[in-house]
Amino acid sequence: MATKSREARSTRTEDRPGQTSANYHTHALTRGLVLLELLASAPPPVTLTGMHERTGLPKSTLVRLLAALTEMRFVVRVDERPAYRLGHKVTALADAYVSSVDLSAVAGAYLDELVSETQQTADLGLLDGREVVHVCVRRPDRPLRFETSPGRRDSTHCTGLGKMLLAGVAPDQLAAHVPAEPFPACTERTITSLDGLAKEVRRTRRRGHAVDDNESSAGLRSLAVPVTGNGQRVAALSVSGPAGEFTPKKQKEYLELLHAAADRLAGDPDVVAVLSRAHGPTREP
Repeated sequence: MATKSREARSTRTEDRPGQTSANYHTHALTRGLVLLELLASAPPPVTLTGMHERTGLPKSTLVRLLAALTEMRFVVRVDERPAYRLGHKVTALADAYVSSVDLSAVAGAYLDELVSETQQTADLGLLDGREVVHVCVRRPDRPLRFETSPGRRDSTHCTGLGKMLLAGVAPDQLAAHVPAEPFPACTERTITSLDGLAKEVRRTRRRGHAVDDNESSAGLRSLAVPVTGNGQRVAALSVSGPAGEFTPKKQKEYLELLHAAADRLAGDPDVVAVLSRAHGPTREP
């Protein structure tokens, strides 16, 4: 009986090494990723003591994990405390991740829903210098509609998207994102002076949305709201269409739908990551 018992224990023990090894490597990988997330979220550099306090992991465990991450160049040791920051290898991962995400597909689904709700053209835009870049566009299936396309560039001073994006720029940087004065007048309602635009941008910032009222094109109205992720303004979202359809009642309805769509976009980590990498986000003023 003793022999059988020892044999049984021996069999059970033989089963354990692989399981123990798998569990160890799983825990080590999880802990290593926790360290990378910590280094990404905390002001660099982060000391070994700081990591111990934040994670609760023993310092001996942290030293082993950091040694492996440093060897792989995902982490860099910067001084003798010791303290660490992220290494250049994480950039390759981030670039590969962003390039694998199709913005038109991940953001387009939210814009499709907005188009279905409003029957107006939905448009996602980024600020690029003195221009707005349309990065995702969805149009309603109707003859009378606003026409634009992904990749197209428009002026900042007279479009709903442009004015909403300018509202996220520091006031002393406004001139760097508009044409030389007088601004080109697309219609008789276009604002053509920096002072006039600055006042409009302040109004836009206060009310939380921008309006293009026959300013970029006669007969066209547009409403735009910010898309904010992780406390940063990463884009602007608009609906545009025939001016006569943008009655006060409809504008209120459109704004509710725009804000809801912007919240859904901001809640999608793929969308926020790609928009943030596509163009440096601005902090909310």
